[in-house]
Amino acid sequence: MDTVRIRAKIYGRVQGVFFRFSARNEAKRLGLSGFVRNESDGTVTLEAEGKPGATRKLLTWAESGPPLARVEYMETEEISALGEGAFRIIW
Repeated sequence: MDTVRIRAKIYGRVQGVFFRFSARNEAKRLGLSGFVRNESDGTVTLEAEGKPGATRKLLTWAESGPPLARVEYMETEEISALGEGAFRIIW
């Protein structure tokens, strides 16, 4: 499989700690496309698409996130690839 897409819902202190900006930077560094957004329940949703090894690295990064974040747990699933070309923050 050349391209996979993952979705992660990240719980804990993940809003207001530069999680989205840091996730975007990490995803770009890894050559991934997709998005990250804050949810109204205080979680962050992250979807990323690319090579399997790169998506695993992003999920490993997301387990702790940026220095100010406190990730309690994360729900992940593999979903259908969409063929996106960039990684963005959804406001």
